[in-house]
Amino acid sequence: MTQPAPVISSETRELLGQLADTLEQVHPSAEMNEGIRLARPLVLAERLHGPTEAAFSAEQDLLAAMPPVRAGQTRGQYAALLRLIAEEGR
Repeated sequence: MTQPAPVISSETRELLGQLADTLEQVHPSAEMNEGIRLARPLVLAERLHGPTEAAFSAEQDLLAAMPPVRAGQTRGQYAALLRLIAEEGR
């Protein structure tokens, strides 16, 4: 029996989409790495909320929704996965 996908807030879905856009627009065939996965959520959250507790919370929610990077996975492939997660989290 499979578990239903967790409900993801509309803000987190929006941030997943923004991150996917960036990954697809900038070097989509380059290999994705864990450093990008860990750094971009803070940038996006602070762009939305400024350097506030709300940004910290948004960053943590976004990181929780993002899967680990698989070896050999491209930025474009990871972007597609993020879009799928955002859609399933509705």
